[in-house]
Amino acid sequence: MANENVLLVTKDPEIGNQLNLLSPTEYTFTFVRDTESALSLVHSQEFEVVIVENSDNSESVFTIIEVLRSFNPTTYVILINVGSDLDFVHRSIRKGVSDFLIPPITSDQILDAVRVGITRKNNLLQWMKKQPFSTSVSTPVGRKIKELESLGRSVTASLDIDHIFTVVVDAAVKLTNAEEGSLLILDEDSGELQMRAARNFQEEFVRTFRLPIKNTLAGEVIRRGIPITINEKTPQKIKTMYLVRALLYVPLKIQGRVIGVLGVDNRESSQSFTKEQLSLVSTLADYAATAIENARLYRNTEVERQKLDSILTQIEDGVIVTDNDYRIVLVNRTAKNMFNLNEKEVIGKPLEDVFQHEVLTSIFTTKHDELPFRSEIELEDGYILNTHLVEIPEVGLAATMQDISYFRELDRIKSEFVNTVSHDLRSPLTAILGYVELITKVGEVNEQQRAFIKRVQISVRYITDLINDLLELGRIEAGFDTRREHVPLDVIVKYAIDDVKNQIGDYEHTISLEIKHDVPDVVGDPIRLRQVVDNLLSNAVRYTPNGGQIMVRLKHEGSQVILQVEDSGVGIPYVDQSYIFDRFYRGGNVPENVPGSGLGLAIVKSIVESHQGRVWVESRPGEGSCFTVVLPVPGS
Repeated sequence: MANENVLLVTKDPEIGNQLNLLSPTEYTFTFVRDTESALSLVHSQEFEVVIVENSDNSESVFTIIEVLRSFNPTTYVILINVGSDLDFVHRSIRKGVSDFLIPPITSDQILDAVRVGITRKNNLLQWMKKQPFSTSVSTPVGRKIKELESLGRSVTASLDIDHIFTVVVDAAVKLTNAEEGSLLILDEDSGELQMRAARNFQEEFVRTFRLPIKNTLAGEVIRRGIPITINEKTPQKIKTMYLVRALLYVPLKIQGRVIGVLGVDNRESSQSFTKEQLSLVSTLADYAATAIENARLYRNTEVERQKLDSILTQIEDGVIVTDNDYRIVLVNRTAKNMFNLNEKEVIGKPLEDVFQHEVLTSIFTTKHDELPFRSEIELEDGYILNTHLVEIPEVGLAATMQDISYFRELDRIKSEFVNTVSHDLRSPLTAILGYVELITKVGEVNEQQRAFIKRVQISVRYITDLINDLLELGRIEAGFDTRREHVPLDVIVKYAIDDVKNQIGDYEHTISLEIKHDVPDVVGDPIRLRQVVDNLLSNAVRYTPNGGQIMVRLKHEGSQVILQVEDSGVGIPYVDQSYIFDRFYRGGNVPENVPGSGLGLAIVKSIVESHQGRVWVESRPGEGSCFTVVLPVPGS
């Protein structure tokens, strides 16, 4: 059999790629992104199924549907319904939409909808070919077909499952001129059939009726998945607790699975049901099964969505989710309050139309080298948000935001306190060191006294170095270092290595330098950048056992200059690597005889970030560490 033609009008090419991979021979898919291309194809080629994505409630969707209906009224039209209001859905039904898909959707769901549409269309066409009479709307049969098509569109577009049950039963009775109608749904928990809707039955009977599958005609339909008819003149009791003269049962099927039975019957009249009526009710049952499954999926989705909304409403973090075209999928109440959105409707709208904040929109729209991506957003009222962007497969992007303004204020107060105390301590420490050095000049001291004096001097110098580091860190984080010029980083690295080689003394390390050709200048403060290199080299020397290897690399890749300092030292435990750039933090495996304040790497991180760069470490305990600094090239 030749491939069935399916037209998919969507802005998301990934859906098309996935469909072709899943079903390379079953259907022939044609993909277009805009209305003009779709209309051109519809005029020149016949499609069994057309799937249209409605991303912005555009009138162009109706244009496509109207043209399709004018060329081939039997084309099965599926609307991917994104954020549409109820009025738009009703208009879609009147225009001729046969089925709806509600995002987020998978390729398998699209394929299932296509199969249902093609099956339904083929069944209707085959039945029409068998009729010896005209199917014009001027004939009774033609009017029933037209009525069935309209009913099908109405039923599949509804998401109210009880309404679907009632409409389907009423339509079955009307199409067959039957006296009664019923719709039985299989209860998977009890294994019984439950009457969910009926026509011309007593209400109490409908509410309490239960039917076992075993030894019943309806159960036979469930088990075999084929229609059953009874056309006897003698009334028959059919395990339904009522007598009938004529009966028609057809299965409700979803993906080969029978979920219920649609039935019509005559108690008083002996009028039998014809093959034409069987075909009409079978087609109606197909519509009903699709509508029931859609409604069930929608109800389940809504239940899960309400749970999610309840969770997202209660949490204090702001949450924003967009699709791959940066259209809003979800914004929780906290995020709305953060950006003063009040309660206005934002679902389905472009991100840049909703959020008038350049930094936020750029976090979403910029192609990041890797995800998750972290950044900070400062609001107009001074609040600072820590933002974490992640990718959600088959949905898009999600950002969570925490208000860290309070912690920033605490950090500012702490920094001010440290700076104040550090300044106040420098004078007495200088006095202590000066007077200690004078002791040996005013008289003789014995060896024990000389040792005590040396200990005092070492301690005072250690505290002085610590205070100097704290003050340096405070100036960097406060943004006082605004000096910027073109800096040849290769020259700075060479000078730093020369100085270290003159100072390593008894360490007996081997220091190697590898610089790629044509490393461009970076823009920054040469003193601070030299401090970065010095601190990294100093750590490598101190934490590498005697006779170790230290390798320094400098290279240019794309729009970045990359500096790496690698050693063969003690390494950093995995549990410590996330905190190694924090103030005063030292690894748990640092030897006791290795001095350090725990501020060197914190200073490195602050300097690098103030130059719009990044720094990280890769390390294995016992094998050494490699620190990588990435700085942007001017104009990149």
